[in-house]
Amino acid sequence: MEPPNHVGDPLRHLLHAAGVLALVIAIGTCGYVIIEGWSVFDGLYMTVTTITTVGYREVNPLSAAGRAFTIGLILAGVGTLFYVLGNFARFVLEGELRHVFGRYRSGGKVKAIANHYIVCGYGRMGQHICRELRAKPADLVVVEKNPDRVAAAQRDGMITIEGDATKDDVLVQAGVDRAKGLVSVVNSDVENLYIVLTARGLNKELYIVARAGEEGSEQKLVRAGANRVSSPYLIGGTQVAQVLLRPHVVDFLELATKSEHLDLQIEEITIQQGSRFDGKTPCECGLDQDQGLIVVGVKRRSGHLEFNPGSKIKLASGDTLIVLGQPQSLKNLESIIRSAAEIT
Repeated sequence: MEPPNHVGDPLRHLLHAAGVLALVIAIGTCGYVIIEGWSVFDGLYMTVTTITTVGYREVNPLSAAGRAFTIGLILAGVGTLFYVLGNFARFVLEGELRHVFGRYRSGGKVKAIANHYIVCGYGRMGQHICRELRAKPADLVVVEKNPDRVAAAQRDGMITIEGDATKDDVLVQAGVDRAKGLVSVVNSDVENLYIVLTARGLNKELYIVARAGEEGSEQKLVRAGANRVSSPYLIGGTQVAQVLLRPHVVDFLELATKSEHLDLQIEEITIQQGSRFDGKTPCECGLDQDQGLIVVGVKRRSGHLEFNPGSKIKLASGDTLIVLGQPQSLKNLESIIRSAAEIT
């Protein structure tokens, strides 16, 4: 089973056209050398002046066979030259040079970051994901093959890699070996499947989330290596039903989970080894004294989730606190846990 074929980008078309032009010049040069017995330089000069329609006189008088060859060279060469010039104009006018230089700049920025997120696909869902990640804030790299979307991502200030995310070298360029997580939200389930397979093969510890558009794709993506699979249609349908049945609950969840809301948020914070929370209860650490925080749950390192654990539960490194509270209180708690672990 092969990955789906994709339409070549304008740079590839330009290089292909330039190769055809070079072939025509080589054939013309060899033709004059063989037919007229000229030197290679004379044959090259005659070929270039012919296909560019400059109109200089012949280097040497042409035989009948030479004239016939020249007619064929004009018909083939002039059209090829115009084709190359047209592709070059498109390459420049559509901003492809800017994309190429932007690719090199992005490559330098990617090398300077680690523990970042890779977002494959910058469509509507990819753009929303990027906005949420930047609001955290979190470092991220966008991988997109569509030139228009690449330009849009660059305008939005994203570190962008232009290329096919199903290819090993593209994900390596995006720093997949140093990344914390990867999101694959391209339009095709087949492409998402290949991206997950490729990413999992390059980084066994990477946390991968993939989009499933069709029913039945979820299990395939999980088997390919995705940690989580999201179906927009399933989530959207469930949310609509919940809005009808439990509108106030939905309002509360949106208030706690959307980054643009500043008065209440829900966050997960992992207990670091050596922090003052390691081996202690929230009560012993004074967490219950902060009126701006509520411990909703604790996910143990083993994966077990304890809901509403209370202030007497003992925490350990690797556990994840699920906390509801005011943004400033959440930031203070996160900084305390992180700073204590760094000092240790």
